[in-house]
Amino acid sequence: MNKFEEFGLSNELLESIKRQNIVTPTEIQAGSIGPILKGQDVVGESATGSGKTLAFGCGIIESVVPRNGIQALVLTPTRELCEQVSCALQNFSGGKRLNVLSIYGGVSIDRQIYNLPKTDVVVATPGRLLDHLQRGTINLSKVKILVLDEADRMLDMGFIDDVERIIRACPKDRQTMFFSATICSKIKELSKHYMNNPIKVMAKREVDPTKLKQVYYDVHKGLKLSLLIHLLNNEKEGLMMVFCNTRRQTDFVVKNLKTNGIDAIAIHGGLSQNKRSKTLDMFNGAKVEVLVCTDVAARGLHIDNVSHVYNYEIPNDPKDYVHRIGRTARAGEKGKVVNLLCEYDHENFGRVQDFRTFALERLETPQVEKVRIVQVEARQGFGARRNSGRGGFGGGRSFGRGTPRRNSGPQRGFGPRRR
Repeated sequence: MNKFEEFGLSNELLESIKRQNIVTPTEIQAGSIGPILKGQDVVGESATGSGKTLAFGCGIIESVVPRNGIQALVLTPTRELCEQVSCALQNFSGGKRLNVLSIYGGVSIDRQIYNLPKTDVVVATPGRLLDHLQRGTINLSKVKILVLDEADRMLDMGFIDDVERIIRACPKDRQTMFFSATICSKIKELSKHYMNNPIKVMAKREVDPTKLKQVYYDVHKGLKLSLLIHLLNNEKEGLMMVFCNTRRQTDFVVKNLKTNGIDAIAIHGGLSQNKRSKTLDMFNGAKVEVLVCTDVAARGLHIDNVSHVYNYEIPNDPKDYVHRIGRTARAGEKGKVVNLLCEYDHENFGRVQDFRTFALERLETPQVEKVRIVQVEARQGFGARRNSGRGGFGGGRSFGRGTPRRNSGPQRGFGPRRR
């Protein structure tokens, strides 16, 4: 398919797509919109930013009848993605005037309860949706389309039991779609139990490996922050994302960047919903060029024009590394990934290299001036504890350094393995 007109979409939807300056279907859209419009179950695998929302959105918008109860339900793992999908569906359905409601935790439930009776489409995080089901404030009896967006992330965050309870609360006679960056064994198992002969659609990743350069520095832990500041100060242009593994480390890094003259902002699960939304708007609008974040910003959220990704810490799960680097070298643009290693990162970095072959170049550490470091005060419920609470953000993982490697091979020149 080269044009959206070839799908047989309504004129109202075609006009909405044109207003968003979308001309040609992406690979995932070209492969999935046809089966979706026919009412078939679909399992779609494609990277963040590949157009999955419009793909399943076409089916929702063309099928849902305004003011006839909740007929479509989209589950997302995070509040930000919930808002993002809700806004996108509202924009695309402008000509049809569908009422789309986002439901997530961290905000008042009363307003959601008030708006539910006049809602056509619900976009929700699992935890808050279950709260509504338990209160009896939501009626899913008319749902004819169920979508799990970023399904693998949702399951990684520990939502599988909640998700299954929600699926079982929906009518059996429905269309079901799973969209995910990776199709893991859990998703395959769910599809066997809850889908009817699903069509599988796969799209290539949008990151161009020929335009992505990946490097690493190996430094003493006491110089890691100084090196990061040195590198950021020498970048002349572009948006930069700095990834950390925990909320506490994220706040530590952003506070010290500001202390040393770098305008940076943070995003993680410990911030209020209003603060997170404002942070994303500032970064997407290039009002601030450095975003320090947990893995919650590695996928799902719409963030464009990132030229550099800095891994201040290496994630424990190699898949998270892949999602992080997927934030740059997109849409034909060049990108660079910089990994800052100290002795605590060697094990995770070795796991990343075992997972997939990457062209990683080691660079000599430049002479850097040691910066002044300001500590972050600890507070109750703060730090490395993973937040996978209901409707939560789930970005602050704690990665223990004692996790055994799956491969007991050599550490690629990093010296003795840590025990």
